[in-house]
Amino acid sequence: MTTSMTVNKQQADNASEKNSPAGSSLRRAKKKPSMIDNAAGRSIIQALAVALFLGAWELGVQTGLVSSFMVGSPMAIFNALLRAAQSGMLFVDTGYTLFAAILGFVLGTAIGSVVGLALWYSPFIAKTIEPFIVSINSVPKIAFAPIVVLWFGTGLVSKVALAISLTAIIALVAAYEAAKDADPDLQSLLLTLGGNKNDVFYQVVVPSTLPHIIATFRINIGFGLVGAVVGEFISSEKGLGHMIFTASSLYDLNTVWAGLFMLMIIGFALYFAIDRTERWLLPWKTQSSASALRV
Repeated sequence: MTTSMTVNKQQADNASEKNSPAGSSLRRAKKKPSMIDNAAGRSIIQALAVALFLGAWELGVQTGLVSSFMVGSPMAIFNALLRAAQSGMLFVDTGYTLFAAILGFVLGTAIGSVVGLALWYSPFIAKTIEPFIVSINSVPKIAFAPIVVLWFGTGLVSKVALAISLTAIIALVAAYEAAKDADPDLQSLLLTLGGNKNDVFYQVVVPSTLPHIIATFRINIGFGLVGAVVGEFISSEKGLGHMIFTASSLYDLNTVWAGLFMLMIIGFALYFAIDRTERWLLPWKTQSSASALRV
């Protein structure tokens, strides 16, 4: 009799768990993802979307529905890329832009992050210079391009300097805001245990700001590329920006698109590298994202 009552109670509990919102949530969480809900599936869908877009574009040009003079055509763009690759200028221009963008990104992010973290030491200095930081950040950095070229010339240094001007201020603001939001309880606890301000900085502030600083990598890598290209627009003899500017002045739209597509490829490759770097530096963030419930 007792065994029968126990079995019935377990069945009732299981039924109530299935009918409860928590039970339904658990069932959804345990539900297996679809075959396309993974990296390979998403890559296939993205590739098909690009192929479909380019195919529709080329079909529109061939049928006369789209003007090849106004928008170019995928086949002509491919031929322009092929000619540039055969002459070797595509690799020269790409390498020049890529080097300037990466160097500006690294230096700008490092300088901005260090200055932003250093401002945590003195709230007085931080509040004093905050209006100046806000005013500089509100000015479009591209407006500095003529001044940068005038100061540093038309060579590689001016492109790197312009990329630094775009990336440093973003890294500075992100690092300083993250440092201000560091857990005050942990800081008080460390001081109570006999630590000094340097201990608080290295043991609490820096580790808590690291995810925010790395998050700015995704933004700054794009701004580094923008700074390098804008510098090449203004004055340069090499680079994808110079390639695009020269082609646009000659109304060679296919070469313009070829340069733009190369910039897209570079941006995607750099973003992928930043994503891998973040996974390496912050493995716990990747694990927490992977363990999130599916809804």
